[in-house]
Amino acid sequence: MRAVRDDLGGVAEVPDGPVERVVSLVPSLTEALARTRPGALVGATDWCTHPADLDVPRVRGTKNPDRAAVAALEPDLVVCVQEENRELDVQRLRAAGIPVWVGVVESVDDALRVLRRLLVEVLGWGAPEWLTQVEHRWAGPRPAPPGEERPPSRPRVAVPVWRDPWMVVGPRTFTTDLLARGGVDNVYASAPERYPRVDLADLDAAGADVALLPDEPYVFTPDDGPEAFARTPTRLVSGRLLTWYGPAMLEAADLLDALTAGRGHPSR
Repeated sequence: MRAVRDDLGGVAEVPDGPVERVVSLVPSLTEALARTRPGALVGATDWCTHPADLDVPRVRGTKNPDRAAVAALEPDLVVCVQEENRELDVQRLRAAGIPVWVGVVESVDDALRVLRRLLVEVLGWGAPEWLTQVEHRWAGPRPAPPGEERPPSRPRVAVPVWRDPWMVVGPRTFTTDLLARGGVDNVYASAPERYPRVDLADLDAAGADVALLPDEPYVFTPDDGPEAFARTPTRLVSGRLLTWYGPAMLEAADLLDALTAGRGHPSR
């Protein structure tokens, strides 16, 4: 056995050599694991929707996992991230003798580090080709800090993630950093909270060129979301492309390239 330390200082004992049984409680990491070594993924959450043909036992949600179901799968390791999974569940899984590894992702650099460390160092699987492609596309200079002067041609967006109450993506998030590195500025990048609540009137007047309405965690649709905006054009987008770190980051690059090139046509 060997000891691996996670981003929060926790230690998990995993088998020597490649880890053969993994349960993922993070949808984006589930996709990354399935793309890399599908036979080693033995369990995932109900929210793990990619790849579309994923056929593994489900262990309920990211914030209410069925810990007994996880234990029954006898994993060598359970993978979590600080933002999506509860500390209480991590503690109780560990108390039950189940090894857990927790990553912290608040930026593109964090995502690249967590993906490489998890796949190469922790699981012992080596670096897959898709990860090399993601790193090549996204491992570049850091964007200018929020508030610093930027080229006026950069699109400005808002990214609501909930309504009633309205909430948006703010600073110190993977999504805001992904947008910035892709040439797109989040108008709430300097907000005081990571996911601030906002009044709809203020959101509509925030100065965004377009409001990107994702299908997760709130499922915005053509009939639920765009009609709320009187001034700001909207565009329905895949939440996976804005929030998932892993293979989805290649598709995210295409979306942001379209926005920066003026091809990201709004819904209205």
